Amino acid sequence: MKSLQRRLWEAVEPLHAVVYFAPETAAAAKAVGLPSWWMGYFAGRVAPLGPLPEPPATAMLFGFAPRMVARSLPDAWQYAEPAVVLQTRMDAVEVALKRLLPADAPFEELAELLELAVTGCDYAARPLAAAWSSVARPATPIGRIWLTATVLREHRGDGHVLSAVAAGLRGLDTTLTHIGSGAVTREVLQSNRGWSDEDWDESVARLAGRGVLDDDLKLTEPGIVLRQRIEDDTDRLATGPLDALGEDGAAEVVRIAVPLSRRIFDAGAIPLPNPMGARRP
Repeated sequence: MKSLQRRLWEAVEPLHAVVYFAPETAAAAKAVGLPSWWMGYFAGRVAPLGPLPEPPATAMLFGFAPRMVARSLPDAWQYAEPAVVLQTRMDAVEVALKRLLPADAPFEELAELLELAVTGCDYAARPLAAAWSSVARPATPIGRIWLTATVLREHRGDGHVLSAVAAGLRGLDTTLTHIGSGAVTREVLQSNRGWSDEDWDESVARLAGRGVLDDDLKLTEPGIVLRQRIEDDTDRLATGPLDALGEDGAAEVVRIAVPLSRRIFDAGAIPLPNPMGARRP
């Protein structure tokens, strides 16, 4: 049975993840001068932290190959300042959500609930979530929903990185355990994360040596246990927002957010499968 933390993530994640696929956000990045989609992605993701170079960005983004991040950062800041990237990205995703979601949805209620959830976030050792939590509150309910959904997903994501590192895994190692579980494929993730075949083979050898992967690159019994421990730890580290909401508040978020997230998937605004592993709730 899924934990309430995971149900909350599955309900809210699509409201954030629209930003990665909406034509509005790609057009906004191009309009401010960023010359590639990936530069828009990396600059937009870390913009609240200021003009970061590659090493700290790679450390936080974890699953991406350093060389892929280095193709975009710090060069992005020669084309557009972080504050400009941030504001245009937020404006664009708000337009996208207005296009995709029904105008009569209870946006104000959902925004208030998600803002309550964010009060339960602990930002120690969670730089991405902390940075997004410092972004000024948008004026509209839809803008507030996207920002709070972003804080919550980066809070959970930072916790997932902490869980994986504590388990002795590197970024690509963690990706391979995800693939080994059958949840996503190499074809979906390798090109989207920038890892070479040599990187891949080294990680496979490392995990096989630990007894985590078998000859078919599937999780072994110890690998299944390891992966489940990471997922359980990720859920445990995401309990703060749930505590702030209470079970009734979390259930209300799920009730409101699930139809909106399903509408996003049903409109084709987020592909299935996708690199984040987000599913139609």
